Amino acid sequence: MKLVDKYLWGVAFGALLTSCGANAVQKDYADYVNPFIGTGGHGHTFPGAVVPNGMIQPGPDTRIYGWDACSGYYDMDTVINGFSHLHLSGTGCGDYGEILLMPTIGKQQTVLSEEVASSDVSFAATGGSPAQTLPYASRFRHQSEVAAPGYYSVFLETYGVKAELTSTSRVALHRYTFPESSEAGFILDLDYSLQGQYNRALSLEVVNDSTLRGYKNTNSWAWRHDVYFEAVFSKPFTCDILTDSILHPDGKRVLPVKKALLHFATAKDEQVLVKVALSSVDGEGAKKNLAEIPGWNFERVKADARRDWNEYLGKIDVEGGNVDQKTVFYTALYHTGISPSLFTDIDGRYRGLDREIHTAESDKPMYTIFSLWDTFRALHPLLTIIEPEQNTRFINALLKQYQDGGILPMWELAGNYTGTMIGYHAVPVIVDAYMKGDRGFDARLALEACLRSAEYDTLAPIATTDYLKHAALMPISKYYKNTLGYVPCDKENESVAKGLEYAYNDWCISQLAEALGDTATQHRYAEFGRSYRHYFDSGVRFMRGKDLEGKWRTPFNPRSSNHREDDYCEGTAWQWTWFVPQDVEGLVKLMGGREGFIAKLDSLFTADSTLEGDQTSADISGLIGQYAHGNEPSHHILHLYNKVGQPWKTQALVDSVLHSQYFNNPNGLSGNEDCGQMSAWYVLNAMGFYQLCPGNPEYSIGRPLFDAITIRLPQGKEFKIVVQNNSAENKYIESAVLNRTVLSKPYFTHQQLMEGGTLQVVMTNQPTKWGAE
Repeated sequence: MKLVDKYLWGVAFGALLTSCGANAVQKDYADYVNPFIGTGGHGHTFPGAVVPNGMIQPGPDTRIYGWDACSGYYDMDTVINGFSHLHLSGTGCGDYGEILLMPTIGKQQTVLSEEVASSDVSFAATGGSPAQTLPYASRFRHQSEVAAPGYYSVFLETYGVKAELTSTSRVALHRYTFPESSEAGFILDLDYSLQGQYNRALSLEVVNDSTLRGYKNTNSWAWRHDVYFEAVFSKPFTCDILTDSILHPDGKRVLPVKKALLHFATAKDEQVLVKVALSSVDGEGAKKNLAEIPGWNFERVKADARRDWNEYLGKIDVEGGNVDQKTVFYTALYHTGISPSLFTDIDGRYRGLDREIHTAESDKPMYTIFSLWDTFRALHPLLTIIEPEQNTRFINALLKQYQDGGILPMWELAGNYTGTMIGYHAVPVIVDAYMKGDRGFDARLALEACLRSAEYDTLAPIATTDYLKHAALMPISKYYKNTLGYVPCDKENESVAKGLEYAYNDWCISQLAEALGDTATQHRYAEFGRSYRHYFDSGVRFMRGKDLEGKWRTPFNPRSSNHREDDYCEGTAWQWTWFVPQDVEGLVKLMGGREGFIAKLDSLFTADSTLEGDQTSADISGLIGQYAHGNEPSHHILHLYNKVGQPWKTQALVDSVLHSQYFNNPNGLSGNEDCGQMSAWYVLNAMGFYQLCPGNPEYSIGRPLFDAITIRLPQGKEFKIVVQNNSAENKYIESAVLNRTVLSKPYFTHQQLMEGGTLQVVMTNQPTKWGAE
């Protein structure tokens, strides 16, 4: 049986009528979504029951510690610890896993037995980390799992209980089918979280015989994460509150324990339902959020969630291709709709980056989970096409975070600056939207916020740690790039990667300044945008670290990697040398002209894939030569051939990546999903185009995967891509016509796309000179 059959076709879903703009589409796109894609390998996705950009993500947790526990679920595991309510989709760092709920039968176990602990295969091989399996965990079989957009189900073999989950934006609805038992119940584990977060505060209260409420404040990746919850059960219970403390495995800290042990009796096949609402604001906020599910109609909530996903997925209709290709495509589109997540309560309140409570304007809700180092490249450009109003809401959220916290976030999580990754990539998200005609945000405020991000400024963040202010937000490197013109490798780690990203970010600022008539800023930041030239060593023809005295770092090895401790970020000189999307023509000149550039680019894909170094980055994955599709710095590189008149190479390489790096199985992603970026790359390139440089509203044509693609645009417009002679062998473009105009170059503009129309592409099995003029 195919994996898509194994995971999806076990449960039949009725077709429903969805509306996409002015177009009524009778098609159940959710049928093609396999939420298990990316749950193996290092994709770090999860199969929980979410709605588009929902605040709450209920789902199964199978492991707690380690890199592949970032989302709480890993496909190789056979034990479920319970169902928590917050999950990250495809990140490289772990957090969340709050408010774990587990049904039980029999005596409830809260202490791990020596037998289970000693046999726990998930004990870390190094460091003596605690067991991955909780005392009350249950065995399960993947054959019993069902996952679809807005729904998850599994049979818990240890207890004989069927678990089902669905959700609205702010509320999770659980349904458990119990066997007959006089000792049925639940464990609600408040002290549990992923990655062993430190619990600063835990509070748990029995409101009545069917309601629990509580609060926790944790310290982890999000340095202060406030979670309030209200849980209502359809069946009365008796309850014991377990309050205790345990010694941390490091032997130095005492950790609090807080769990609710619920008890009741059940008849055979009796169903018990649970509603759980969360809030970052207060208990009253969580209680109010419960209004999203007024009753106990599980099937209605499940159908509504599926309807919402069909509306999102239906923004793009593809024809042709096989079932696996459609499944990969619509699962990728599904993954682009999970993050960022709603962070505003139903009454409009949210917790800001200043840790204070604010009330959002009704049309400008707050969101969280901004993985901007990843998502500026493809996710936000995709949203400017299919969800421009939602993308505007995200930008307004970023600008409000700037006002609340004092600086635009680099990687915001749960109302916290994390300082994760490098650059200041809220800038290209904002600028790209503005250059595409988005006027739904305050552009003057946006320019002010962008400039603040580019400055040497440790005082701007008004509510964060000293480490973030003085190190993670990169004030030293910003100082040097603004004074010396480059970031010296003997003064700052990851100097080359930071310098290249700063140059691109600053170019984006120059574009916005020019559009707003600020000539002085435009000129200054345009010059900053050319600072990438400082890092190019013509002797070795790579971007390379340079010290304060202007001397190249030695020794130099372009395939060397020392994860986050060298001159690059999650990459090597091979990958980072190409990050000049804002000035490809300038990079061509540095490499000695067109022929030298092409020869160097060719060598990227034929070089030995070996990495060298004691701490090589695990993020450098999905290798074709030294091109690393599994991580974001490489994602624009395939389209560089279009810039130098060899578009047939872009077409062939895009075809190769579409078929070799994405699959319809749990190990179907070549790297972390990264909150939609890895999938957005696929969606755009499978449609036949990609934006090489966000901030420049131009799309580079690659190789359409499907016979016909219809993008449903706002105001009832459609952009269609019709592909003739399409097949696995015919991966080269022979000709292309856009709205009856013959295209001689492999580009079209965002404006042309959003006006609607038809792009007709004819394919052939041999490289052609089309687009090479």
